[in-house]
Amino acid sequence: MSRKSKIGVAGLLLALGSAGCAHPPEAAGEPPERVAARVDALLGIRPSAPACEVTVRLVPSCGVWWGVAPEVFTGRRPGRALERAEERMGRPADIMHVYHRGSELFPTAEERAIARDPAGRRLLLVNWKPSFDHTWAEIAGGAIDRRIDRLADHVRGSFPERFFLTVHHEPENDVRERPDSGMTAEDYSAMFRHVVLRLRQRGVTNAVTVMTYMGAPNWAAEPWFERLYPGDDVVDWVAMDPYVDDRVRSFDGLVNKTREEFAGWPGFYRWMQSRFPTKPIMIAEWGVFERRAEPGFKESFFSSVRREMRLYPQIKALVYFDSPRAPRGDTRFDTTPGGLRTFSDLARDSALRAGAVPEQ
Repeated sequence: MSRKSKIGVAGLLLALGSAGCAHPPEAAGEPPERVAARVDALLGIRPSAPACEVTVRLVPSCGVWWGVAPEVFTGRRPGRALERAEERMGRPADIMHVYHRGSELFPTAEERAIARDPAGRRLLLVNWKPSFDHTWAEIAGGAIDRRIDRLADHVRGSFPERFFLTVHHEPENDVRERPDSGMTAEDYSAMFRHVVLRLRQRGVTNAVTVMTYMGAPNWAAEPWFERLYPGDDVVDWVAMDPYVDDRVRSFDGLVNKTREEFAGWPGFYRWMQSRFPTKPIMIAEWGVFERRAEPGFKESFFSSVRREMRLYPQIKALVYFDSPRAPRGDTRFDTTPGGLRTFSDLARDSALRAGAVPEQ
């Protein structure tokens, strides 16, 4: 382990305390039902509610939101891609994940139509990288305020519904530690705060904000990792984007990745439990790559998600990244008959039946 990694892990352990390295709830001897009840209380969910409800931060009182980024990198339009994905998995999505950058205005007309579909409303998860021409420090200093204001006017005038918004997701591999880089962890935190607060000042009060981490142990071990967080007042949900690499065998291994070379890291779910006990957790992107030597792997992995997901009650949204050309391989869920069958079984599981998507 490098000196840098040792410093980072030590800082994490100080932040986590003894709870950070605790075993998952089921291993501690406490019934999963009691763990879930305690988590719901922290998240502000009313146990006495007569029916499934959705809080102002879009936290469902029962079940988990089920979402998808459909047919990414295929060139297919969002509406048609979602329609095809829903046909393949055998159920409608609660969340549609879309991506925007720079001066693009969102939600687009097509995205608004997806959200307002009379056959079944959907939540939008909008992933926005505000600029590739300015550093985080420059954005925090006001360099693109006119762009932010134009977006705010567009949202306020066209889309009053609540939606999820993440600002420059997965910032870890963009961090540059030089103080004058404009791209330090502190610069990211300041940028995120500036964008969210300016949108709110311009009347965008319907954006439910999401801080999205990569979910990889090597980045979590960096000494600056904790300094990325923008603050509870501008973050409603915390999220991770873990993918099933060659060392992951099950859902627990996905959301709680650990590595021998980063021995102090407890796994992202455990870290989030300790660091953000009152924040709902979203798996904002997850995907299973093809394994040529294991043609039935997707089938077995999707089955593990169905078996294990109830053991992680703070996770309130699962959003699959469906693409034939993801950066490290093919994450389509239907590349084998067994994979399609088990993914469809997972998608229709009662645990993934949240309340109705709110109209406002």
